[in-house]
Amino acid sequence: MAGAVRLEPVDERNLEPLLSVAVAEAEPGDVMPPVEAPAGWSHARREAFRDYHRASFGGLDGPTRTLMYAILAGGEVVGMVRMTRCDEPGTVETGMWLGRSARGQGLGAAALRELLNAAAAAGMKAVVADTTRDNPGAVSVLSKCGAKLSEDGDKVHGEICLDSTPPAL
Repeated sequence: MAGAVRLEPVDERNLEPLLSVAVAEAEPGDVMPPVEAPAGWSHARREAFRDYHRASFGGLDGPTRTLMYAILAGGEVVGMVRMTRCDEPGTVETGMWLGRSARGQGLGAAALRELLNAAAAAGMKAVVADTTRDNPGAVSVLSKCGAKLSEDGDKVHGEICLDSTPPAL
């Protein structure tokens, strides 16, 4: 199934399907920054999710310096991956989430590979990511995509140089 992964920039057309996956298959804290709202997927939290994603519609040159992509597998939205410009020229930071039913199928690595292609096409030289040791899925995806990993306590930092070819899946 990993070969069927496609990225689409998040826009009004795919924002509601993305929210539906988040509500059904993820916790709010796993898919968006914290907000002052009742626990769970309250109306206020759903609106904050929409606002958070709409803020990135301007892309890498917009106010948030972020380009978000819906991850599609088999034509269905299954999660989101983003890249955000860093202060260091030519470098973007990435983050991703997948709905529970899409995890463990190689979709995360396939989506990150697509993002690496998009970052290279945008003129980037490196992609970085931060996670924790207690997120083995993220560490595995970074490793499979050729990231140089370093640990500092519980934190794991990955860096992928876009000048080199990542290993094949």
